Parts: sequence; structure tokens; C-alpha cells
Amino acid sequence: MASSMLYGAENLTLTRGVTPKRLGFLGSGVHGKQFANSGLISCSRMSKVRTLSPKCSLSSSRPASQPRFIQHKKEAFWFYRFLSIVYDHVINPGHWTEDMRDEALEPADLSNRNMLVVDVGGGTGFTTLGIVKHVDAKNVTILDQSPHQLAKAKQKEPLKDCKIIEGDAEDLPFKTDYADRYISAGSIEYWPEPQRGIREAYRVLKLGGKACIIGPVYPTFWLSRFFADVWMLFPKEEEYIEWFQKAGFKDVQLKRIGPKWYRGVRRHGLIMGCSVTGVKPASGDSPLQLGPKAEDVSEPVNPFVFLYRFILGAMAGAYFVLVPIYMWIKDQIVPKGQPI
Repeated sequence: MASSMLYGAENLTLTRGVTPKRLGFLGSGVHGKQFANSGLISCSRMSKVRTLSPKCSLSSSRPASQPRFIQHKKEAFWFYRFLSIVYDHVINPGHWTEDMRDEALEPADLSNRNMLVVDVGGGTGFTTLGIVKHVDAKNVTILDQSPHQLAKAKQKEPLKDCKIIEGDAEDLPFKTDYADRYISAGSIEYWPEPQRGIREAYRVLKLGGKACIIGPVYPTFWLSRFFADVWMLFPKEEEYIEWFQKAGFKDVQLKRIGPKWYRGVRRHGLIMGCSVTGVKPASGDSPLQLGPKAEDVSEPVNPFVFLYRFILGAMAGAYFVLVPIYMWIKDQIVPKGQPI
């Protein structure tokens, strides 16, 4: 998919439209080439809402069963058992900076300190630190399946009043119509069924509540695409929109984010590449009906297959640790104003 970014932010909602005049941004196309003022975004007005969409045709969705070496919850659990030790110091500086976090949370409209907020897949609490700037910590619940990640969150002083619980993003332990805001950052890539997780986001929100999911975007560069496909889920922008709409959300919007030193390049994908929001238009459960879960964590796992998948997944993960370093070096070397 051809996509673009203006040093960290562009808003879009997928719909039919016409090409706007002079949007003025840098982006990377399907072959990694650079475009300026390329008209790859089209816009229209529907119900007084300004919407933007890629002019290219929508990509076909990948099947939910697409294999990834770190996919199942058990594998992700052990992956984070070790990664939690260095997560805040190794992963965040290259993929999830404080300014990116603040930009990504802006569409969530955290406008009242008394809001009830659930941070699903909250991990070490890095995103939660951005949430409690706007909402009282006592009104925030951090949920994650990794006790090792949550242990890091518990150590952070601004989060001491937050509720911290272990749980499953695809089966949330909250009643229907519970929260004012649902936030999830860097978690969807490990959900075996993203549609089920977004359906749960709809269920737990109150009428008029807003869900904000922050996650990766799919690479177009062949090597990055290969490692993304064997590691974890890197959704396409169209897929985020489709999942939200199928779950029943309205006013779905997507905001592009990324490290400033990428200069708008998205061909390698971004572990934190977009912030997608939607509003719950009616009380109660999601209108979307789904069958049984695709993954049963109670089933035994072949230890040799597990180790094989884990090692290959860790190698792919290491690749995406190196990508932002590579892009930072290019940013330092290539003169400003030139594409990298």
C-alpha cells in the first residue's frame, strides 16, 4: 500500500473521495520510492466530517491463520519474560518515543481527569505514563498477560494508584459499558485474532466512548516484509479500519505516527506506525458475532516447535531493533531535505 507521513502525523478515514490539492507531505510508495505532493491521499466530506483515504485500491486482508513465529500467547509470554528486562531502554528509544506517544494519544481525547480508562496490553506502563498526564491514575487500569512487564509498571511512581491486572486482550475481565476510553499500544501485533480484540474494545466501552489502538504498519521493502511476516502481525492501514468498522465503531480515523528521523519513510514498516480511533455509537455488545477463539492457551505445546519458532521470531525481532538505528544513521548522513 502506498502510505505517507508528515514527520509523525497525518489523519485519515477510509472512504470514497476526490483528490485534494497540495497536501504537501513526504511518503513512501509500494516500492519504497519517495513522493512529494503526490496526490496519494484523497478526501471528501460526509456528514460534515473531513475524511482522507489512500487513492490506491485496498489491499486484500491476510488470513487470521497466517503463521508468525511469535504469535501464540504462550510464546509472547516467554518472549517478554526476557525482553521486559531491557524493554524501556532498548525498544522504546527506537520505536516508541515520548513525543510519538503524546501524538498517538491525542485522538483519544483524554479530556477529563475523571474518565475511566483501560490500557490493554499496557506492558511496562510507558503508554500509561502518557495517559495519567490527562486522567487521574486511580481511574486507570493497566492490563497485560505478562506479569514481568507489569512488574516494571508497578515500579513507576506516577502509576502507583493505577489498578494493575493480568488478563487477555481477547477476553477482557470488564463488564459491558464499563469504560470511557479504551487504549491499547503495541499489543495488537500479538493478538491471534485482532478482530476479536477490537470487538472486546467495543463491548467494554460506554455509549459514546472511544477506542484508540496504536500499532505497527505493514512494510513494503521486501526484506522488512519478510521479517514482519515471520515475526508478528503488521496490519495494513485498511485492515485497521475494516476491523473497527466491522466491530461497530463509527467515526473511525487513522493518524500516522513515526520517529522524526525516518523523515516520513514507511517502507520498512513501523512497530508503532499509526493510531486508530473509533466511537461506540450504541450501548451493549458489539453487533459482530464471532465463533470460538482461534487459539486455546490450555492446549499443550510441542517444546521443540516452540523453541524453533521462538528462536526464529527472536531473530526477526532483532532485525527490527536494528532498523531504527539504520534510519537514524541515514538521517545523520543524508543532507536535510533529501529523501532517505
